[in-house]
Amino acid sequence: MHAIQYTLLGNSVIVETASGFLELTPYSDSIVRIRYALTREFSTRASLMIQSAPDPSVAFEMGETPDALIFSTPKLTIRINKHTGAFTYLNSAGAVLTKEPDRGGKTLVPIDVVKSVFDETAEAQVRKDVDGVRAYSASVKQVVDRQAFHTKLEFEWAADEALYGLGSHEEGMMNLRGQHQYLYQQNMKVVIPVLLSTRGYGILLDSYSLMTFHDDAFGSYIWTDVDDEMDYYFIAGPEFDQIVRHVRHLTGKTPMLPRWAFGYIQSKETYVSQSELIDVVTEYRKRGLPLDCIVQDWKSWTRDLWGQKTLDPERFPDPKKLMADLHRLNTHLMISIWPIMNPGGDNWREMREHSYLLGNQATYDAFKEQARALYWNQANDGLFSHGIDAWWCDCTEPFQADWMGAIKPEPEERLRINTGEAKRYLDPEFINAFSLLHSQGIYEGQRSTTSDKRVVNLTRSAYLGQQRYSTITWSGDVSATWGTLRRQIADGLNFCATGVPYWTTDIGAFFVKNDPKLWFWNGDFNRGVEDMGYRELYVRWFQFGAFLPMFRAHGTDTPREIWRFGEPGEMFYDALVKFLRLRYRLIPYIYSLAGMVTHEDYTMLRALPFDFRCDPAVYNVCDQYMFGPALLVNPVTEPLYYAPQSTPLKDISKSRSVYLPQGADWYDFWTGTRYSGGQTITANAALDTMPLYVRAGSILPLGPDIQHSAEGANSPLDLHIYPGQDAHFTLYEDEGDNYNYEQGQFSTIRLTWNDASRRLTFHQSQGSYPGMPDTRNFRIFINDKSPENYQAQALSHHLVLYERQEISVVL
Repeated sequence: MHAIQYTLLGNSVIVETASGFLELTPYSDSIVRIRYALTREFSTRASLMIQSAPDPSVAFEMGETPDALIFSTPKLTIRINKHTGAFTYLNSAGAVLTKEPDRGGKTLVPIDVVKSVFDETAEAQVRKDVDGVRAYSASVKQVVDRQAFHTKLEFEWAADEALYGLGSHEEGMMNLRGQHQYLYQQNMKVVIPVLLSTRGYGILLDSYSLMTFHDDAFGSYIWTDVDDEMDYYFIAGPEFDQIVRHVRHLTGKTPMLPRWAFGYIQSKETYVSQSELIDVVTEYRKRGLPLDCIVQDWKSWTRDLWGQKTLDPERFPDPKKLMADLHRLNTHLMISIWPIMNPGGDNWREMREHSYLLGNQATYDAFKEQARALYWNQANDGLFSHGIDAWWCDCTEPFQADWMGAIKPEPEERLRINTGEAKRYLDPEFINAFSLLHSQGIYEGQRSTTSDKRVVNLTRSAYLGQQRYSTITWSGDVSATWGTLRRQIADGLNFCATGVPYWTTDIGAFFVKNDPKLWFWNGDFNRGVEDMGYRELYVRWFQFGAFLPMFRAHGTDTPREIWRFGEPGEMFYDALVKFLRLRYRLIPYIYSLAGMVTHEDYTMLRALPFDFRCDPAVYNVCDQYMFGPALLVNPVTEPLYYAPQSTPLKDISKSRSVYLPQGADWYDFWTGTRYSGGQTITANAALDTMPLYVRAGSILPLGPDIQHSAEGANSPLDLHIYPGQDAHFTLYEDEGDNYNYEQGQFSTIRLTWNDASRRLTFHQSQGSYPGMPDTRNFRIFINDKSPENYQAQALSHHLVLYERQEISVVL
């Protein structure tokens, strides 16, 4: 039997086993990079996701027992079986976090990497489908390019642990135990290769190929299709916030989005002209409905010049005036741009002349730095230079081949079809990374052009590291069914658990109607907004959207503006307006959470184990979540009033079940009723009342009723105190839309509540920014009244004039 040996090499340990070589490198006390190769020569290729370097100051030790090598940092120990090379991971107290099978858990299988060689003189063949233009080349041959490996990393997960992460997929899996998932990019499918465990650790794979996750009858493992070596990071928490902080330490911090990006965003497929955009925004202002952004979807270009980054001069005759008019109305414009260009346009011709197109002669090669720079220059010259505010990078998983036909292919068939199409044009080792590089080009291009306007990039795909490029990912072109709404919640929570913080969904779903000829056009409401059943679904989706990082309505088949769902005094309209106004009152809270995301690596859209990891009852809760530290959000995901075709439902209780996690008391946001944690209650769920609870020991700032996010930025704020535990909250403020905060031009006000003494302390303000007011007025509400007196307390509050010096009040 081959004896395992180790040597120290700089800040790493090289372990030689009978089957290959392991390298262990500490990046911090809590992070260890682990690589496995068949030879001592490890890859020197730069990572696309990892930005940090190992910390040479980390103190680590190597020790031995008769049966094991022991690698230890102050926070993490890895025990390596001398006979099999199997790893066991332990925390600083010596408790097992997880382990590989005793026989060993790492496998490399040599493979040939095949790539395509195209005849660049051949014309691309173009087709249009529901998801846009697709181009392909029939003139191609396959050649062996190099050698690489399938990799397989196995675990023995404990019976009592839950796993989360891996991105946003359409199945609505929450706890990934007992599941399997195919990890490739596709419309409605976004891969992020990070797992978090309730036992207090995370796993990050530095891989960009097709992957699969299994915890089923086939085993418990992560498999990758094409890699030079096995390369992953083991991260000790134990809390999810700590793991996410370490993930961002490795892969990059999240910049601030502008304040307006947390307001309401109105979109549909599609506004057709400059005048229509202005008319819709004007109607919002006329009705006194808050709005911050309107979206120009695809086909803003001239006729068939798909993907051309200029506006059609017939329908958008004066882009600068368009932007001036929108800005005068305190509204921003987001515009859809595509990585694929129909042959014939100026943008396409320029890309082709520089050999910056992939083999289909239509999609630009985002893996080339010069191609990314040219793409940005085109976007800047044709759009950004006119004053456009934000990007909607659609179809950033540009190769898909199964959006056709009446029958949805089986999952394994979808994997084969779609990854085969991607591998035809991209290196098989990097098919999951296109969106990461595409987003990098947009971000770096805009940052090099101006520092006065923050980057906003709504994108349909993502990869780990993309958070550093100011992206928000949405879940793709989903269909309007109650089951879809329910599944969206878990999809978003697992996406954000990976450390990529900004996710959203098409409020109301993209497809509303049902086309029996197309498997994906699968909504339940052929009458659109005329169907009371759809109006109810839309209201519930809107309520969910009001508690997401980005609050955006979008879709096809039927209009999406608020007034399409009724008029004032009608229940659907009034319910929408109620939550629209609530979202705007919450902007001081939400923007402070955004400050925490950037400055403290926080996560605002939080699966319950982020805050209640030690309560096993939350592990499988798939339709509740925390929005920041204070709010427990419980969307309604079943019809209570109408079925499709406006069919009234009878004898349906207007309620839903809510689990209140243990470890805190909870206040009903609407009534003030206080409940003990660790119980399941039946909550009122009338149409205008999505169940919403506030954790005892919270400080919740609320702003005034406003029409857009810049209005009333320095107005008095209401601070709602929810007693029962000590509380703290940090109010974050800056200029709202530039990068001066990177030079420290922002302000924080730390608020603390001592529950025993009922003392609220405003600590001395830290930092400043241009335009910061010298004083702030606060109204303090103590939310501990009985339900029958709860509304009356709105008249009972304490006024505080804060002059940016510490002040305390006893309440």
